[in-house]
Amino acid sequence: MTTGLLAVIDLQHVFADPSSPWAAPRFADAAEGVRRLLPAFGDRVAFTRFLAPAKPEGAWRAYYAQWPFARRPPDDRLWSLADGFAPHARHVVDATTFGKWTPELARLLGPDNRLILAGVSTDCCVLSTALAAADAGAEVLVAADACAGADDDSHARALQIMDLYRPLIHVTSVAELLGEGE
Repeated sequence: MTTGLLAVIDLQHVFADPSSPWAAPRFADAAEGVRRLLPAFGDRVAFTRFLAPAKPEGAWRAYYAQWPFARRPPDDRLWSLADGFAPHARHVVDATTFGKWTPELARLLGPDNRLILAGVSTDCCVLSTALAAADAGAEVLVAADACAGADDDSHARALQIMDLYRPLIHVTSVAELLGEGE
């Protein structure tokens, strides 16, 4: 088994559905990378969900004015995990923020202090989570091929930015995490 906690960031219908304004074009590729990682982590997996707040405050008011389709309750299908992932979701961490480094996720981390990130969107929620976790002292590994961005360029730029934070953040691959070599 691989050590650490695998945090699967926001593999939700809102990012999987090609008709969604927030669709991640390479969502299926990221999901396949996550499927490959899941068996190696057993019950040390947490899925996160981005949710709209009941009442947006501060700058979030302007954000949801731009994206009114997303003003839906937490139980809306838009926010549910993408098909096939719910059975693996022993731990689900909900947040109304891009960053998912919450006290709940931190508690799940465990004594080895190692966080492996996968999911969407590389250039938003994955990046926000990685930076906050690294600042909190977690060793962060980002499985680049188990992530997807808003587009390929944004994905690549976000990975480059996170890799600048070495040794706090290390951009890696599914194969490397699974010890398969490349």
